[in-house]
Amino acid sequence: MDIKRYALLKKRLYFYHKVRSMQERAPIIVLIAAAIIGSLTGFVGVAFQYSVQWVIALRIYITTDFVSSIYLQIILGFIVSGLLASFAYFLVQRFAPESGGSGIPEIEGALANLRPVRWKRVLPVKFIGGLGALGSGMILGREGPTVQIGGNLGKMVADFFHVRGNEYQHTFIAVGAAAGVTAAFNAPLAGILFIIEEMRPQFRYNLTSIKAILVGVIMASVVYQCLIDAKPIFDIGYFKAVPVKSLWLYLFLGGLFGIIGVISNKGILTCQNYFRQFYQRKPTNFVLTGTLLGGLFGILTLTAPYLTGGGFAFITDAVSGHYLFSGLFIIFILRFLGSMICFSSGAPGGIFAPTLALGTVFGVVFGMVMQDLLPNYQIELGACAIIGMGALFASTIRAPLTGIVLVMEMTDNYQLILPMIITCLGSTLMAQMLGGKPLYSQILDGILLRATKREYQKKEEP
Repeated sequence: MDIKRYALLKKRLYFYHKVRSMQERAPIIVLIAAAIIGSLTGFVGVAFQYSVQWVIALRIYITTDFVSSIYLQIILGFIVSGLLASFAYFLVQRFAPESGGSGIPEIEGALANLRPVRWKRVLPVKFIGGLGALGSGMILGREGPTVQIGGNLGKMVADFFHVRGNEYQHTFIAVGAAAGVTAAFNAPLAGILFIIEEMRPQFRYNLTSIKAILVGVIMASVVYQCLIDAKPIFDIGYFKAVPVKSLWLYLFLGGLFGIIGVISNKGILTCQNYFRQFYQRKPTNFVLTGTLLGGLFGILTLTAPYLTGGGFAFITDAVSGHYLFSGLFIIFILRFLGSMICFSSGAPGGIFAPTLALGTVFGVVFGMVMQDLLPNYQIELGACAIIGMGALFASTIRAPLTGIVLVMEMTDNYQLILPMIITCLGSTLMAQMLGGKPLYSQILDGILLRATKREYQKKEEP
């Protein structure tokens, strides 16, 4: 009897230690998978960046070097850019409607188990469609698409390793999204904060998931720095810390950005509704819209290039003082309207870069005014531009910590951290006081509501 009990106890202990061993190894396996996801996202993100630049350069070359007449260049610019954009819109409509827009609300919905992740469709459509939309010159950013691509790569790795647990699939998608932010901006800390802050309602925080995200962003950053370089994205110089007596100005500036952020979000949602009603009348209207918008920005590339693209190239010129106050203010208004229209139309592109560019322009405009009104405050236009970048991001996306760290990593001007915090705080508080809500959350709510209505209508059909 004692021998039988001993054998049974030994068998139970064996299974106990086996299970414990598997549990101890599971986080290591997750971290290995996170490293793979981060590396893949970093590589694809860099490839996407280079590809967009190549498409833009090729489009400009075809438009300007094949014909000498400015009128023929304008016609050719409309045709080439229109074809690029229409192809992008066609891919979205035909194969993966969820790849339209930035894609970040789709990732948030996936983390909440409310949206499917069809990576076999989304990855090629988002990459190729993004090349068409961004390559046409529309005011869009590549950062949102990179985040969606990263999240879908996380799901792809989970399926490849036959991961069945919902917890680990959730972690892999979050790792890919964080790595996407890192690969887009070379900002690993901002990638971590973006998941924790922006996706806090959906992200399941635990020791394993946060370790996985750390590993993922590290690998994405390493790949980025190996393939490109370790320098900050913006090389606009270094600026002195602002005087303490001028800090109240940045709280006021934050309030202005809070108002702009609320107007921007409401404008985007309103434009989306109008576009959606237009598309419901006839499916081909979606592709037609892409053709017209792409063609328009193809013409603007030849006549007013500062009104096209994500705006990163324009930021340096704005900070350098190449524009007068009136010119910058007009550019701000036109880019503000253009970014709302392009993003709301459903193009496979993001709003990150256009938002940062708008914040820069308004920051410079504010700095010009304050230099005239308060000459003793030693206000630098570059400092105002950098601070404005994070403030508009904070008021629209409603992720102030991410905006602060993102801009610091992008510009390497950490001495501006105090006025940056004050401005982002002011913009967030003002947006909340005006009843504004985070942009991506509102877009996700609309997506879920429409999906629910479609399911209900299908059930009601005989």
